[in-house]
Amino acid sequence: MVAFSSPLVIGASGGIGAAIAAALERNAAVTRLSRRADGLDITDEASLAAAAARLKDRRFDLIFVATGVLESAGARPEKSFAELDPAAMARVHAANAVGPALVVKHFSPLLAAKGRSVLAFLSARVGSIGDNRLGGWMSYRASKAALNQIVRCAAVELKRTRPEAIALALHPGTVDTALTKKYAGGRFTATPDECAENLLRVCAVATPDMSGGFYAYDGAVIAW
Repeated sequence: MVAFSSPLVIGASGGIGAAIAAALERNAAVTRLSRRADGLDITDEASLAAAAARLKDRRFDLIFVATGVLESAGARPEKSFAELDPAAMARVHAANAVGPALVVKHFSPLLAAKGRSVLAFLSARVGSIGDNRLGGWMSYRASKAALNQIVRCAAVELKRTRPEAIALALHPGTVDTALTKKYAGGRFTATPDECAENLLRVCAVATPDMSGGFYAYDGAVIAW
């Protein structure tokens, strides 16, 4: 498996983000950014711009964005459209789609200018339109579908200046974290540490022709 020599983890205090950072630290010095440690707010462009500016002289071969919300201000995922709250939906989109787009804007210039690099985002299988058989969870599903399109656009733009850069949308599985605990019903596919190993394996073997794609933790392609 390819080892990353200069990784950055955004959202490094969350369940999956912390595990990703810990796994990477076996082989490299990891730069971590998070709300808890740095006050980083992925929904605030000024916060992201300031963080990127502090790192302007650094170049990374992996930027892993491990942020995301399932609930917002206590509003649980909707079971039907009757439960839809536009303000809650906007907050979920701000965290899961607008924030990652701003990460691309401010942090993609910090990817290595030459050679292979990876820009990875935590998506979710429920963001797949083709795989949606149950409905519900409209805000979360739509925000992750939007994220997938953002990753696709990032891949197209990156190819113009960094032909070996790879942008990935990754489904981590149902991981035993605070984000999923109330909704998983005990149906976990991995611990955070196992999830980190799985996702980093996908990042390590990904090739430029995979850029802009949507992949599960085992490397399988997920339908848009």
